[in-house]
Amino acid sequence: MKFKEFEPGMVLKYGPIVVDKTTMLEFARAYDPQWFHVDEERAKKGRWGGLIASGWLTCGLAMRLAAESLEGSECFGSPGLDRIRWMTPVRAGDALRLEATIDSKRVSSSRDDLGIMRWTWRLFNQSDEQVLEIEVTNLFELER
Repeated sequence: MKFKEFEPGMVLKYGPIVVDKTTMLEFARAYDPQWFHVDEERAKKGRWGGLIASGWLTCGLAMRLAAESLEGSECFGSPGLDRIRWMTPVRAGDALRLEATIDSKRVSSSRDDLGIMRWTWRLFNQSDEQVLEIEVTNLFELER
């Protein structure tokens, strides 16, 4: 979608994407090697009753779904995120879908070639349990 097509209040839906156990373990071993992400036997006895995905992998999966939705748009990046929340553990085999609500959009007051959009990403599993929420700002290159 193009910047001009986004409107506050729109809810865009993408996915699902299935969480692969091998990917989950490889990611955790490389970037978040906490025992409940990498040690299957110990994780079975832990609070979560088994392995759970790293929250950072969950963010990455949401990013993949959002990036695929922005392909072909004028989006060129993000200055940052606000309020990341992990609500429910993500496990191997979960099918995650993204619901992205457009909160606001505007043209920069100092640069008429810069569009700014804020949206909230909510990721849900196959049981409609919300697993993630992130407030995201994206930048768009606009024609003058």
